[in-house]
Amino acid sequence: MSGYGQFCPMAKAMELLDERWTMLVVRELLLGSTHFNDLRRGVPKMSPALLSKRLKTLTRAGVVERAEIDGRTTYSLTDCGQELAGIVTALGAWGVRWIGELGEADLDPHLLFWDMRRTIPIENWPRSRTTVAFILDGVAVKASRWWLVVSDGQADVCDVDPGYDVTGTVETSLRTLTRIWRGDQGWTHAVLDGSVALSGPGDVRRAIPKWLGQSAAAAVPRPA
Repeated sequence: MSGYGQFCPMAKAMELLDERWTMLVVRELLLGSTHFNDLRRGVPKMSPALLSKRLKTLTRAGVVERAEIDGRTTYSLTDCGQELAGIVTALGAWGVRWIGELGEADLDPHLLFWDMRRTIPIENWPRSRTTVAFILDGVAVKASRWWLVVSDGQADVCDVDPGYDVTGTVETSLRTLTRIWRGDQGWTHAVLDGSVALSGPGDVRRAIPKWLGQSAAAAVPRPA
């Protein structure tokens, strides 16, 4: 029996929403991903087959709308799906406040830099093309070098050297950068205690924390 067998509206909602990965797919759609490959970058450990299955389920339920635009398949939330925004926000805030421990399996540089790429405060960056390089320890060598490039008001992230002059460099562990991004730790404290090393001209070193900022989760008040 796949359902709960209850008339309770919450039970009926959870029959759709509590399948593994479903709410994370909704999260990605709320954050602006519209194409299959972009959705995959937001859930990198989810198989393409399962992602396709979840999108079909959500489409049948009227939560997601599928369309063809300029020969590409796009996905967007319907009005029904958009109403889940408050639930996703509340779940995220609750997780920040009460589920703070991060295991090694929770640390993923691909997801971290994808999230940074789409939410950094681009308005704080110089108007000319600016490249910040990252050197991470505590990860496999092939995942230890990253480049964040902002140009013409657009951000891109690369795990292969894009060949541009590097404006500044951030050296830290994947765990520390993740904690800073989540708001578990601040940039100032991390630089002062040596867990983050910033390289470049003095004005660049001072600007990098403002360029990168932190995720929306950092604004969630923590319990005393």
